[in-house]
Amino acid sequence: MGLHKKDRIILEHLQSYFGVGDISDSGPNGVKFRVRSIQGSMVVLKHFDKYPLITNKLYDYLLWRQVLMIIDRKEHLTEQGLRRIVAIKAAMNLGLSDKLKEAFLDIVPVKRYLDTEGALVSPLKISDPYWLAGFTSAEGCFFVNITKSKSESELKQTIRLRFIITQHSRDAHLMKSLTEYFHCGSCRERTGGLAVDFSVDRFSDLTDKIIPFFKEYCILGVKSEDFKDFCRVAELMKENKHLTPEGRDQIRQIKAGMNKGRVIMD
Repeated sequence: MGLHKKDRIILEHLQSYFGVGDISDSGPNGVKFRVRSIQGSMVVLKHFDKYPLITNKLYDYLLWRQVLMIIDRKEHLTEQGLRRIVAIKAAMNLGLSDKLKEAFLDIVPVKRYLDTEGALVSPLKISDPYWLAGFTSAEGCFFVNITKSKSESELKQTIRLRFIITQHSRDAHLMKSLTEYFHCGSCRERTGGLAVDFSVDRFSDLTDKIIPFFKEYCILGVKSEDFKDFCRVAELMKENKHLTPEGRDQIRQIKAGMNKGRVIMD
């Protein structure tokens, strides 16, 4: 798992939780948590067997699980076992590299959405609010939008709040299910069709549904600070302070320190 270095603490929690793996720097601003050993991978496997993934990554996990079982049985030491692993890898993530394609010209990728017995694996629905809180900690964003007015009058500036989660279009079913789960928001496909946004813009939905949910099921990592600032702005808007010059200045200062503007002390 790779994250921005400001969220290193989340990876440290993961390492402590699993009791396996290591954390290392990845580029100038990234950190990665890796589990490389078979023994450690078995620990991860037991967790996700008990708590299944919900996004399209579920299918990658099930394929990865097949490979781990092949290795555990030492079948990867045979030509047949190795070719089976390559066929599985061809259906995972980005598929085979050019070098592997050249080395295994006749490999046919396995069916991505089938289990080992050929049965169709259906995508799962959100059932645990803590899963959604963790998912949002990694994938969600809390925005304060300030629209500049064409008029010289600052009083005509518009301040809006927005909560958004973006995923690849292959997880469109999950994004659509969020509208049912929260009973608000909308799901829109981005231009080009490669990504889908679930967003909540209506102020009453944010204050009555989204904010109470994440106060009960807490955001983790640095994003928890963005959520706190988001709540501060919501309170100012409830009190109509965003309609005053002083209130707008306060909101601008809060916004300037959120998301990419947040300074993390080492």
